[in-house]
Amino acid sequence: MQHNILDIKNLKVGHAQNETAKTGVTVVIAEKGAVCGVDVRGAAPGTRETDLLDPKNAMERVHAVMLAGGSAFGLEAACGIMDYLEENNIGFDVGFTKVPIVPGAVLFDLGNGDAFTRPDQAMGRTACENASDTFLAEGNVGAGCGATVGKLRGMEHCCNSGIGSYAETTENGICVAALIAVNALGDVWENGKIIAGTKNDDGTFADTEKGILKAASAPSFAGQNTTIGIIATNVKLTKAQAEKVAGMAHDGLARCIRPIHTTLDGDTLFCLSTEEIELPTTPVDIVGIMAARVTEQAVLRAIHTSSADTDAI
Repeated sequence: MQHNILDIKNLKVGHAQNETAKTGVTVVIAEKGAVCGVDVRGAAPGTRETDLLDPKNAMERVHAVMLAGGSAFGLEAACGIMDYLEENNIGFDVGFTKVPIVPGAVLFDLGNGDAFTRPDQAMGRTACENASDTFLAEGNVGAGCGATVGKLRGMEHCCNSGIGSYAETTENGICVAALIAVNALGDVWENGKIIAGTKNDDGTFADTEKGILKAASAPSFAGQNTTIGIIATNVKLTKAQAEKVAGMAHDGLARCIRPIHTTLDGDTLFCLSTEEIELPTTPVDIVGIMAARVTEQAVLRAIHTSSADTDAI
């Protein structure tokens, strides 16, 4: 067991990034297809194909989920992912070809590198070519390449962040994992202490939540944040159940990011079910509780693997 999202069989994860421009793409590929749900809690999301995931809509499975930087520009990377999957005969069979179903979400990293270099089709394709089911890099890679946290006082007082993953497996084989790219307005907390966030001039942490409450007006960083991620499980779920698990996973964000789900964030979590295990009664609450746990740990992994606790931007 790797204790990350690769503990879920039949998934591959690939990253591609421009380290100079500080932006990138992460793709989770489900070659055999996976049931998918989504829950958007932030008020400034940048997403693709999320309407398709509504339980009342027809499409049952997706073939990849994309996480990317670049704000709305980064959605272009999904086209490169679609091209790669089609060329590899992966997608929904329409007779003439196979149409890959690729929902995704983006975060805002334009202020942390070259604002005019964004994830594009070529980068999306490269992420697919790099996809592996045996090795997963974390930290300042892929969608987490340009991620930051704690932007109350501007970019010069925030901390590096990144992308992290964690998984848990029960004794009876239920596995739930999270892959989270952390780009929050707020601070990241662990064991009652801030480990990454808004910094004072002397390098100490300012406490974003208290700063907002003391401010005379709201911060001017609308749409410039966002934590996005993918929950995955081997338990067979319906789209409605996957959506519920994605919603419960947001509790994991709330446990370690303060504040979270603001009008200045676009927090979005997807939930994939590979349907490996079918149980007589689907344990949605168990999977949801586990989803919150692994989401919290994935956020902390993103911070610890990116040296965010020592380096301000």
